Amino acid sequence: MSVGSRIRRVRKFRDMTQKELGIALGYDEKSADVRITQYETGTRTPKIDVLNAMAEVLNVNVLSLKEPTLYSAEDILSILFEIDEETNVKLFDIEDNSDSSISDSNIGVVINYRILQDFLREWKLRKQELNDGIITKNEYTEWKINWPYTADDCGKIEPKIQWKNNK
Repeated sequence: MSVGSRIRRVRKFRDMTQKELGIALGYDEKSADVRITQYETGTRTPKIDVLNAMAEVLNVNVLSLKEPTLYSAEDILSILFEIDEETNVKLFDIEDNSDSSISDSNIGVVINYRILQDFLREWKLRKQELNDGIITKNEYTEWKINWPYTADDCGKIEPKIQWKNNK
């Protein structure tokens, strides 16, 4: 979801007009709504100081307005929150003893979206093939960087791009 879409969603949730938000940010009354419209449509991108001020006015964490980068737990959770807005995300406790370097008790996430589950099933298969030595790290990387063209529905169809080294 874009920054503009995020701003619009939170602004509407807070029951504010574009003009009200713009004025609260210190924009001139005549152009306050125009500036917010520009942000929400992506015509202009707010600088970080504007986003911080906007987050304060809207009483939200600035991460709710920024596009996630996928490099932090906070950003990943922000993406999961977005997914939860569109589908029903289920959270549950799981026990996993397969890796001694991680806690035995973890939280599992299920996203009720059939095609995503099919994609995840294939990814799980590729990870298992890598762990079992059936495919190499290079093959696994090739599969990921060319996905979805390398997708084969867990061996049921021919992928558009061959990614395995057929020795």
